[in-house]
Amino acid sequence: MKSVIIATKNKGKAKEFERLFSKHDMEVKTLIDFPDVPDIEETGETFEENAIIKAEAIAKLSSSYVVADDSGLVIDALDGRPGVFSARYAGAEKNDEDNIDKVLSEMNGVTEKDRTARFYCALAMAGPDFETFTVNGACEGLILNERRGSEGFGYDPIFFVPSEGKTMAEMSPARKNELSHRAAAMKNLEPYIEKLLVK
Repeated sequence: MKSVIIATKNKGKAKEFERLFSKHDMEVKTLIDFPDVPDIEETGETFEENAIIKAEAIAKLSSSYVVADDSGLVIDALDGRPGVFSARYAGAEKNDEDNIDKVLSEMNGVTEKDRTARFYCALAMAGPDFETFTVNGACEGLILNERRGSEGFGYDPIFFVPSEGKTMAEMSPARKNELSHRAAAMKNLEPYIEKLLVK
């Protein structure tokens, strides 16, 4: 059975990938299985660059197939911020509440029609027998003036999805996973898995 390493220590994220790869009879491992792998510094200016840096570094260390993701919130009225700095937008320590407060403050006075945003995910896949490539996915929405809902994490309480009439934090985890930027990116990854790995 072929195996693939998902470049994360996040068990929830790994589960999403397990569903995708198990259809193709592939074993999914994560960085939890490789405690000696050092943290990879993400120095790219785009989500794609960061995902490639991570995927290629771990592929080199492991001689295995690797999928790495980088994702975040892109707000049009803020010229794409917080972007690649989404996790640490309010400071070096990751703090969801501080990040939300900073976004709400910067969006103060922006009219509803100009509050468009998207969660964006870039996936990079690297391996010993093909050139690294990326796919992406997005979930479109609007930034609210205040928090709504208690599910999810990160910017979910202020990210409103018009087609659902709810914020991400008001949806069930199952529904959020169906709509998410990562789900969209994984859908775009699947044809490549079939082409490159199912031989």
